[in-house]
Amino acid sequence: QVQLVESGGGLVQAGGSLRLSCAASGRTFSVYGMGWFRQVRGKEREFVARIGWVSGVPYYAEFVKGRFTISRDNTRNTVYLEMNNLKPEDTANYYCAAGLTRNWPGKYNYWGQGTQVTVSS
Repeated sequence: QVQLVESGGGLVQAGGSLRLSCAASGRTFSVYGMGWFRQVRGKEREFVARIGWVSGVPYYAEFVKGRFTISRDNTRNTVYLEMNNLKPEDTANYYCAAGLTRNWPGKYNYWGQGTQVTVSS
């Protein structure tokens, strides 16, 4: 199993920045890739960004390109999401997830509990 713990969420004004962290533990040697998703209560969860665990190659949802940056530190088993120029519509609960099989990024096997990001206008 892989355990994921997110941190770094909070309240920020529009135009501000936050950096989310996702610390992985357990069978991290089995991770193919990691992703960040977000969800607003009452709406479907949406993909934000992902990164290959070994390759480090990132991929972003169109609506965050140029504002968010995903990165990983394999020595710390941690994935980051740097969020700049935040907008009120970025308000959501942000989750990280890990894919442990070659089905990644099509499938994520483990999910964190989430960290709330609130952007005020």
